[in-house]
Formats: sequence, structure tokens, C-alpha cells
Amino acid sequence: MPGLENRKARHDYEVLETYEAGLALKGTEVKSIRAGQVDFTGSFARFEGDELFLENLYIAPYEKGGYTNHDPRRLRKLLLHRRELDRLRAKVEQKGLTLVPLRIYFNERGRAKLLLALAKGRRDYQKKQEDKRKAVQREVRGW
Repeated sequence: MPGLENRKARHDYEVLETYEAGLALKGTEVKSIRAGQVDFTGSFARFEGDELFLENLYIAPYEKGGYTNHDPRRLRKLLLHRRELDRLRAKVEQKGLTLVPLRIYFNERGRAKLLLALAKGRRDYQKKQEDKRKAVQREVRGW
């Protein structure tokens, strides 16, 4: 499934679960995503009231957007079922976990979807251990 990946997230976080969420977007945002102009740096999801919002995701303004262009870092509502939202809220509040975007893609119906991860932050020493483990695996495979 092609899409725009947040490759740094899997390095910085230990992914426990993933969820597919819809995104409430404006037209120029959809065009910018299709053009691949997205930056995940520092983005995360948080609850405001009963709703889940994606914060700090940069979607570049569309070149030909003119006055209809969007704010590149605006809050974007994530669309999930109520049961999923309640389950996520309980886990995030209880265990100190965070919600991190992993990938934005378009499904077979042409709708923009976000792969959202329930993740636990890794410490620096854990990141180094993981990098060493991957390097050893690459050598064993002969790369």
C-alpha cells in the first residue's frame, strides 16, 4: 500500500497497536498530499473533549491554491468509531502512551487515511540497541 511514511516514528517509538483513521481535510490539503508534500516531524494526536485531533502535521500549501489555501499546521480531526476513541483514550491516559502517525495513504475508494500508532517512547540506549541488532541482522543476511 503506497503512501507517505513517517520512518522516524518506528525508530523513536515502540509501536504497540495500529489504527486506521480517516482525516477531515480541505481540498487543497488533499492535492498537496497527493503531490507528496507532507512532513511528519513532531506530529502527534491528542484528545480535545471527545474528539481526536492530529497536531503539528505539516501539509504544504498547494501551489495553485490561491486564496483557498489552508494553514499548513492546522489541527486536523481524526475520524474513528466512538468505541475505538474510548479505547484509545483509556490506554493513553492510563499507561502514558502516545498516538503517533505512521503513514498517510489513499484507500481504494480514494479517501485519505492515516495509520495511527499507539506507541511507547524509546530511550536513547534502547534506540542504540535496536540499531545494533538490525546491523547484525543485515550482516548475517549478507548485505
